Amino acid sequence: MYSLAQSVDIRGEVGEPLPHCFKSLSRLEVEFRRGEFSLTVAGPGTGKSLFAANLATFGNFPALYFSADSNAATQTSRATAMITGDDAKVIKRALLSDDFDAYKHALGKRWWVRFNYSARPGPAEIERDILCYFELYGTFPHLIVVDNITNVDTGTVGDAESFTFGLEGLSEYLSEMARVTKAHVLGLHHTTGEHSDGLTPIPLSGVKGKIGRVPSLILTIHKEIDGMDSRILHVSPVKNREGFEDSSGNTFASFRLNRSNLRLEELQEELPMAYSA
Repeated sequence: MYSLAQSVDIRGEVGEPLPHCFKSLSRLEVEFRRGEFSLTVAGPGTGKSLFAANLATFGNFPALYFSADSNAATQTSRATAMITGDDAKVIKRALLSDDFDAYKHALGKRWWVRFNYSARPGPAEIERDILCYFELYGTFPHLIVVDNITNVDTGTVGDAESFTFGLEGLSEYLSEMARVTKAHVLGLHHTTGEHSDGLTPIPLSGVKGKIGRVPSLILTIHKEIDGMDSRILHVSPVKNREGFEDSSGNTFASFRLNRSNLRLEELQEELPMAYSA
């Protein structure tokens, strides 16, 4: 039991925002704070994994990525493209043909990002890798990504009610993990069926399983197709305990996805109209 004055002294790193490259989100008062759990929600193939990969790759902080949804070849080629600016397809061909030596030095500079590629990691495996990270570096990761939370093996799931209950329990588990490790835990998650095409703003009610109670921050992502070689990702803060939120999803920060190097490039220099008004 702590007084308010004592709470100042025990806070530690909890609440510190992670440095990130998404300036438009910062203008919407979105931060990824240590000791907190957030969700990023989108339809399949929209770009939520690329969003998380950009955050982990370009942030100069310890990170642990549980990549149940993508294999090592996919994550390695994506990260290499983001880091070097080279074409991801060219990089993947080099990787698969064992002609990858030219890129290894660049990857070595991101030594603080570690991956687990289990397709169905359970809580025990997640905790093991977090402790291994601490043993290796003497610190817990500042960012832990779980991609996707529905891939975490929490036991047998039956009907829709038990599915939702399982996701609620998993959210509470990940929130507790954030508090204990002082990491920002970012879970990636799916939408309800009517929003699965990802072509319109996704409201808070579009989160699959309606699990909006626990996360301190929920972002939804919808896309705008901008020709063959480009698309725009719109990121909406539909829940945000520390800043602006619009549960309708109609206020968003926009980024052009460079389909060659998979970087997210800023589109907006000013606040979105709906927010500035």
